Amino acid sequence: MSRAAFPIDELLPRIRESLAAHPRLVLEAPPGAGKTTQVPPALLDAPWLAGRKIVMLEPRRVAARAAAQFMAKQRGEDVGGTVGYRIRFENRVSAATRIEVVTEGILTRLIQDDPTLDGIGALLFDEFHERHLSADLGLALALDVQAALREDLRIVVMSATLDGERLAAFLDAPRLSSAGRSYPVTVAHFAARREEKLEHHVRRAIEHALATHPGDVLAFLPGQREIARTDAALAAGDAARRADVLQLHGELPVERQSRVLQPDPDGHRRVVLATNVAESSVTLPGVRVVIDSGLAREPRYDPNSGFARLDVVNIAQASADQRAGRAGRVAEGFAYRLWPESQRLEAQRRAEIAHVELAGLALELAAWGDAGLRFVDAPPAGALAAARELLHRLGALDRDAITPLGRRMLTLGTHPRLAAMLLAPAETNERALACDLAALIEARDPLLARSGGGRSDALAERWQALAAFRHGRVTADASRSALVALDQAAKQWRRRLRVDVPPQADLPPHAIGDVLLHAYPDRIARQHPSDPYRYQLANGRSARLFDDSMLYGEPWIVISELRDEARDARVLRAAPLDEGRLRRDFPQRFTREDRVVWDANVRGIAAVRETRFDRIVLESKSLAKPDPSRYADALVDAVRQLGLAALPWTEALQQWRARVRCVRAWMPELADTLPDLSDAALLATLDAWLKPALSGKTRLDALDEQALGEALKSGVEWALRQKIDALAPTRIVVPSGLERRIEYGFDANGADGEGTPEAPVLAVKLQELFGLPDTPRIAEGRVPLTLHLLSPGGKPLQITRDLRSFWDRTYPEVKKEMKGRYPRHPWPDDPWSATATHRAKPRGT
Repeated sequence: MSRAAFPIDELLPRIRESLAAHPRLVLEAPPGAGKTTQVPPALLDAPWLAGRKIVMLEPRRVAARAAAQFMAKQRGEDVGGTVGYRIRFENRVSAATRIEVVTEGILTRLIQDDPTLDGIGALLFDEFHERHLSADLGLALALDVQAALREDLRIVVMSATLDGERLAAFLDAPRLSSAGRSYPVTVAHFAARREEKLEHHVRRAIEHALATHPGDVLAFLPGQREIARTDAALAAGDAARRADVLQLHGELPVERQSRVLQPDPDGHRRVVLATNVAESSVTLPGVRVVIDSGLAREPRYDPNSGFARLDVVNIAQASADQRAGRAGRVAEGFAYRLWPESQRLEAQRRAEIAHVELAGLALELAAWGDAGLRFVDAPPAGALAAARELLHRLGALDRDAITPLGRRMLTLGTHPRLAAMLLAPAETNERALACDLAALIEARDPLLARSGGGRSDALAERWQALAAFRHGRVTADASRSALVALDQAAKQWRRRLRVDVPPQADLPPHAIGDVLLHAYPDRIARQHPSDPYRYQLANGRSARLFDDSMLYGEPWIVISELRDEARDARVLRAAPLDEGRLRRDFPQRFTREDRVVWDANVRGIAAVRETRFDRIVLESKSLAKPDPSRYADALVDAVRQLGLAALPWTEALQQWRARVRCVRAWMPELADTLPDLSDAALLATLDAWLKPALSGKTRLDALDEQALGEALKSGVEWALRQKIDALAPTRIVVPSGLERRIEYGFDANGADGEGTPEAPVLAVKLQELFGLPDTPRIAEGRVPLTLHLLSPGGKPLQITRDLRSFWDRTYPEVKKEMKGRYPRHPWPDDPWSATATHRAKPRGT
């Protein structure tokens, strides 16, 4: 095959020179520049590569196959020779492969299995702007390998739309940019009609484009479901006569994908309905018009299922620009955007690491043994902590160390929940059933909505539809296409687990739940003893069945999907399980414990002997003689339930809290040495500061003010207490010679959630400040007092933080009004030089 010219060609020598001198590089090139297919071959003969392999990470399977096929064809070879690819459930590489295109977690597995990356000389991260979690993790691992083990390893980060300056600074790498190959594209907005469905909106735009513009049409839709609906809408109209309608998404057979990526052999016009797989990495010949829905399906953490689900979201402006550019590859083009021109998009796509579930990442970090990897965007601490808690329940972590089971789970390349379930069964039929359940949980729901609008909450109905499909029957409430995909996915899992046949069609009633519980140990649930629709979960939460639930009456269930609601969560999908199986598989989670607890109903301590499964109370009996050493724990629980207001606060203690909090805010340099006395911090640390003070006490009201004060101040050394007194004194000497009280306050509703300090207040009679030119200040002069100036009778006259301005401007009016009302008190014309006093004038003066 003769090699076509690409815009990236003129930059290739500089890329080779840069990598010869520096081990990292950021490469920016717009779609069509050729970076995906031209950079890897250009590096094959580089001296620093020394005959080793180049591995390129692609974010999507379609793009990985297409890139490998194009590079192989350029060399006149078949895929699997010099150029190959590896994706989930598919491997086209050989001993001769030197350019290997990989997807998803394949790169992570390569690095985890061989941290030295023996035989690999370069790692290329293509389309990094998509910011998939696997790419962020792969880059973090690669940087760690490069720093510790392989200084000679080259790392190239490539992107079409990227904040290259920020990334180059993060990597300490040179940055090169290539021109693209494009023609002008006219962008217009194609308005929707009132309450118009997406597929009909897209159909009208496509029909307009076919009638108005030459060339092929590329329509971007969020997913396979919307593509199918649009295809059906086009088939019912005029578009199918004018052009061939093709689909492009990751679930298509390889042959149909390849057809879309090649020009039509007969020169027919084409309409391609594509997901954002067509946004980058693949080139569609002949496209002159782009129809952009402005939508994409992207991973978002779904607390209902415990997984990252694909949600329909608005694309970023960078993606919109990239999509429009697809219309300008071969000639001037047109892009029709199906959202209002007034709608503003986010500039760049958000990194997945910020909004997806992180159990897989946490397991990879545990396997790597170093949680201090450098990420372009660090994983959120809360999400990472929740992920580690789940891994403990799954048996993948012991404390923070990965277990042998955890390492086996990693080899399966799926979510840790599913990996734990796939590895749990010992019996062949259950292993086959686990493969079916993994496919069911990962895929879209095969059941159609019922006539009432909802779907069954029984996972068993979905499996039964799959079993019927295998015997040649498709039930009326099931989707054939969904069942075909499910069956194929289950076969792939059986192949991975070396299971020869699908599970038997006549499963016992609890079979599905008995396997599923290993994926959702936190969502094992027991029926409430007084409400058959309500269930208590192993993680301590509660959930309710729908009124028409297929699961009504089941004593134990395991929930694969639930929806958060105001009080109890709602069970969306679940299966019954056998308590005997639960006791056999998780005997260590059944416990018996004597507990002393706070009983809010009687506002006192109660002692009980509880039998539990995790946090599900199976049985509770009262104890006559509780252990006195446990009282303090129960009283601390009481404060957690009742709040800090249940403690015997005095005005002096409240003021001390406010003073400490104010000093923390006013003096940032002292913040690390002073305790956080906010409500949230005190409640979170009750065991540390309050529990010792409750030792030996049997009632909450036995704690007196003195003991509470000592407990509250226990973490503050004497020298620091004196420092607080100096910076935020309780009293101040005014010019009259007397001490007056300063009041401190804290606004609990501050914008930062921690609250903000209120201005400290000094209430003082005006005559006591004569001769004082400026407002008194505290906190080493940083904070002026708010002066509440009082009349001789103690009534407010003025509030000010600028005493000098008060004397100059306001005092004359105050004097005129007050002189007649309080004639026995001094009202000098010159308050600057008058003597301050707290007394009235002597009689006769």
